[in-house]
Amino acid sequence: MSLPFFIARRYLFSKKKHNAINIISGISVCGVALATLALVCTLSVFNGFQDMVAGFFTAFDPELKITVREGKVFDPHEACIRQVHALSEIDVWTETLEENAMVQYKDRQAIAVIKGVEDNFEQLTSIDSLLYGTGKFLLSDSVVDYGFLGVELISELGTGIQFVDPLQVYAPKRNVRVNIANPTAAFNREYLFSPGAIFAVNQQKYDSRYILTSLDFARRLFNYDTEVSAIEMKLKPGSNIGSVQKKIAGILGDRFIVQNRYEQQADVFRIMEIEKLISYLFLTFILGIACFNVIGSLSMLILDKREDVETLRNLGADDRLIARIFLFEGRMISVFGALSGIVLGLLLCFLQQRFGLISLGGGNGSFVVDAYPVSVHATDIILVFLTVITVGFLSVWYPVRYLSKRLLRKKIKKISYFLRIIVNPSRRGRMTFSTRASRATKSLKALILIVCRSVRWGCSSSTWPSHKVLSAMIYPPPERRASTIS
Repeated sequence: MSLPFFIARRYLFSKKKHNAINIISGISVCGVALATLALVCTLSVFNGFQDMVAGFFTAFDPELKITVREGKVFDPHEACIRQVHALSEIDVWTETLEENAMVQYKDRQAIAVIKGVEDNFEQLTSIDSLLYGTGKFLLSDSVVDYGFLGVELISELGTGIQFVDPLQVYAPKRNVRVNIANPTAAFNREYLFSPGAIFAVNQQKYDSRYILTSLDFARRLFNYDTEVSAIEMKLKPGSNIGSVQKKIAGILGDRFIVQNRYEQQADVFRIMEIEKLISYLFLTFILGIACFNVIGSLSMLILDKREDVETLRNLGADDRLIARIFLFEGRMISVFGALSGIVLGLLLCFLQQRFGLISLGGGNGSFVVDAYPVSVHATDIILVFLTVITVGFLSVWYPVRYLSKRLLRKKIKKISYFLRIIVNPSRRGRMTFSTRASRATKSLKALILIVCRSVRWGCSSSTWPSHKVLSAMIYPPPERRASTIS
């Protein structure tokens, strides 16, 4: 254990001359701990919301999705596409076709996204967990085509879960000009019937716009033969999504884009990451404000230990050692505050996960979840610890160096003042005899001490014993002191 750390530890836990210093030191630790706790809890809550949104998308989005970089559709029978289809890691392969269309139910109209999928779409995603109603996931039969509408789109059109009249779907014909005399001739019109169920993803992007139907219906509506807008895949259990994604991208080249679930919803997750970053920066600023308590505590401690500093200097301690003592003092306050804040933050996150202490909307069921979701990530905990340590170390560096130099400067000024009294007779003439004698004695002691230190430092590597002799003259051994006194 180093000497500065040992002394700093004694200063931290020992009783000070003024009780206010102890109180301020405790407040400093509590301030850093509370700021650390706020960082841990806030980042964990953002992680919880992000994981919750990702769970919603997981039930609707595929693990991997292939789209064309330029244009809307492509031919799924190309050689490179067939090569990807033959990969052993792929478990489910389905073709999809998405396009905007106008839907009408009685006198209400809306713009919707018609997504035509194959029958194995149920195996690709967890669509069954999103359905509400008595019907099953059935896209078509031998007579009619069925359409699964989002819950908000149902409300906008006023169809209800099971509508009696068919839903009219209009889409413009490709490469056909609109005839002003007969504009309806430029549109394809098809009908979708109710399957007795709707879906609810709890995301406005899907619930207010999407209609799921069969792939044949979408091709017939938009005048496509074999083209698709995307190919969606599900991998076999145990497959690494990142490595398979890179492999597929290498096979397809730059013409196609291969996206995972997070990349498919890049806008949503980017917004959440920005919000998380802003919250982190704001709480880091609050942490910096809390570190002002540490600065105040160190300043009062340095002033309280001024006599100890002079004693250490008389014993041979240099300014660097003294500064390291108080630097260790501030660093220990930051470390204790960081560790205690992290422990309390993890405890609070555990209680929130287990018991849901803080609820959303009073727990009346108006939100997707009843309580704030919390997810603790190890990377966030490490980031918080490093942030607190960095801010704490930087906040104590300047005041320690400033105050230690100030104390040293005052001492040098005092010694030089005593020396000027001896040399300058004009100053000596304006004083009484007793004042001149006392100050001369002090000046002489300071001069002898400076000479002894100079000799000791200059001859530390030599065998010349003069500095030992001078030290013995100034600080005689105990037996000589006793004889002198007697």
